[in-house]
Amino acid sequence: MGDQQPVDINQISCPLPISDYKQVLLAHGGGGKLTQQLIQKMFLSQFQNEYLEPLHDGAVFSVNGTRLAFSTDSYVVNPIFFPGGTIGELAVNGTVNDLAMCGARPRYLSAAFIIEEGLSMEDLWRVVVSMQEAARKSGVMLVTGDTKVVDRGKGDRIFINTSGVGVVDAGINVSPKSAQVGDKIIVSGLIAVHGIAIMSVREGLEFDTPIRSDTAALNDLVQAMFAVSKNIHVLRDPTRGGVASALNEIASSSNVGMKILEERIPLSEDVRGACEILGLDPLYVANEGKLIAFVPARDSEQVLAAMRGHPLGKGSVIIGEVVSDYPGTVIMRSRIGGNRVVDMISGEQLPRIC
Repeated sequence: MGDQQPVDINQISCPLPISDYKQVLLAHGGGGKLTQQLIQKMFLSQFQNEYLEPLHDGAVFSVNGTRLAFSTDSYVVNPIFFPGGTIGELAVNGTVNDLAMCGARPRYLSAAFIIEEGLSMEDLWRVVVSMQEAARKSGVMLVTGDTKVVDRGKGDRIFINTSGVGVVDAGINVSPKSAQVGDKIIVSGLIAVHGIAIMSVREGLEFDTPIRSDTAALNDLVQAMFAVSKNIHVLRDPTRGGVASALNEIASSSNVGMKILEERIPLSEDVRGACEILGLDPLYVANEGKLIAFVPARDSEQVLAAMRGHPLGKGSVIIGEVVSDYPGTVIMRSRIGGNRVVDMISGEQLPRIC
């Protein structure tokens, strides 16, 4: 270390293809190809280490023999109040879920608030109360935080960052690199609900039954799954980029192929209709209260039954399986019998969705 020369930041050139993207685009935050490019070339190139490299929903490491999971996320959803939830509820549930997807029991959270001058105290109180209620329901404690206020017009009301710590029990080894040929792919219920709930407010869409966000803490559902099998290979909550992007990330990390069946994708008629109106593919729409599980075939029926016995998993269904063909690729068999590649989205369908 003593012989290492200091880095001259004035001599550093950006590793991204400047000729293509001279500025950050909204699509770089959309959870698709540009997000992956940004992470791989800009951040991983500088921060690469054994804990970050798996690109899990959080880092898993040991401290004095105890396995911990640590995760962080920021929430910039617009609007901050939407059918079924608030930005505060979303912030708690989102980080709880990221820890749960690492196989952890969430324990403690931090919260940092960036508040725009002019936000009403009534709205701030509503956000804070919703966070407290979400923390109570999920069994976590908010133990530290920070508050900043920015000039009017510089913050869009409120942004929230939450970080969390959880404990990973012995025998649980969940990783996006662990999908294996023969695994069944299970989705815990109706997809695309959160994203369409947000868009229905933005676009002024009205339905016979209002579409409400599915935001929820999934840690209790995950523990119900582990109670019948600790052999779950992968867990992922398909938020930005939806189910399609999550499956592609796992296929790439595990170097396996996947085959899913369109007829098994759980989708409500209201959400299907809204997607048609808005020109959206529901496979790419964000979810905030659903998970995807990769489970060995021998355990899949037990896990599926446990999920269906839980209020947050009663709509669970096996949508496909991991295959040895076309590694790194997701194929969907359509209702009419054809096959198509389900690629990772390249742009941004729904900005500011979470």
